Amino acid sequence: MRTGWSSNPSGGVPDLISRRDLLIRTAGAAGGLSTALYASVPTAEEGMDPLAGRTLVFDEVFAMLDPEIWHAGRKATTFDSGFYGRSAFARIEGEEGFQPYEIVDDPQTENGKALKISARYIGRKMNVPSYYGNDLPEYQWISGNIQTAKPDGTLLKGWRDGYFEARMWFPAHPLTFPGFWFLNGRSILHPETSIELDIAEHKGFEPKVYGAYLHEWGEPGQHHESIGVPTPVDVTTGYFRYGMLVDGATCSLFFERQRIEDPVSGEPVIWNIGRADEMDGQNDVFWPLITLALLSDVPFPDPLIEEHRQTALHVDYFRVWR
Repeated sequence: MRTGWSSNPSGGVPDLISRRDLLIRTAGAAGGLSTALYASVPTAEEGMDPLAGRTLVFDEVFAMLDPEIWHAGRKATTFDSGFYGRSAFARIEGEEGFQPYEIVDDPQTENGKALKISARYIGRKMNVPSYYGNDLPEYQWISGNIQTAKPDGTLLKGWRDGYFEARMWFPAHPLTFPGFWFLNGRSILHPETSIELDIAEHKGFEPKVYGAYLHEWGEPGQHHESIGVPTPVDVTTGYFRYGMLVDGATCSLFFERQRIEDPVSGEPVIWNIGRADEMDGQNDVFWPLITLALLSDVPFPDPLIEEHRQTALHVDYFRVWR
C-alpha cells in the first residue's frame, strides 16, 4: 500500500505510483497518481526544533531484533498478500536459506551497532508462502520488512502522535526501494479505509532526492499528498535522519531535523489528516514499518552484475518523542 516513484527517462519530475499500483502492475494492469512537487530543506537557523518540549518515549537502537517488538515478513494486512515489488519479504528466520536481518558492528552509529536489512537475488524457483513471484526469474529476490504489527491485527507498538525519526543509510542500486513508513492499526483488519504516512521512500539510483507521502485510502474521504525532497547530500553515502511530526490532525516532514518547505509558498509542508477524528474515536494509533523493497516498475538490469545481486539498508535507530 505504500507509494513510490516511477522512473522518468526524460529526466523530468518523476511520476507517482502507489504500492497498490505496483501490485496491480504485477498482475498486468497499471495506474498512477499526479506529478510530484519538489520541496526544499531550510538551513538549521531557519528550521524549528521538532524535539522542543517533547520527551523520548521509545528508543530502538537495534542492539538486537526483539520479536516482542518487531514482527518480520510480509506487510501486516488483509487487503492483499502483503508483498509488493520484485522481492519477497522474509520472515524473521529468513527464507530460501538467506537471512536478511543482521545486527552488525558499525562505528558510524550511536551505539556501535546497526540493523542491516539485506536483499539478495536467489535466481531460482522459490517457495515463499503467498508470494506471487516464486516462478518469475526477475522476482526471485529475498529482502526484508520489519513492523510493530502482525497480520492478525495484533499491535506490538503504536502511537497516535509524536515526532517519529529513523536514522538510516540507503543503498545505491538500480532496483532498491527502502522506506520508513506508518499505517494505522485499523488498516490491518479494516483496509477499506486506511491511513498511510510515508516519511521517506528512496530509489537507489536517485542519490539526492527521496519521496514523502500521505495516503488516506478508500471512500469516503480518500485523500493523497506527495512531495519530493531534494537533499544537499548523497543519501547513499552515509546515515541521515528522516522524520515526521504528527500533531493531532496534521503531519509535517523533516530531513536532518530541518522542516521541509513547500516549493511554491515557501511555507512548511503541513498535511491535514482527514480521518484524525475517526482515529481518535476508535482509539486508533500509527505503527511503523522499515522496509527494503525492490522496484517492479523499472527495467530489470541486463546484465545483473555481481555487485548488484546483493545490497543492504542500514538502520542506526528508530525513536519516538511525545
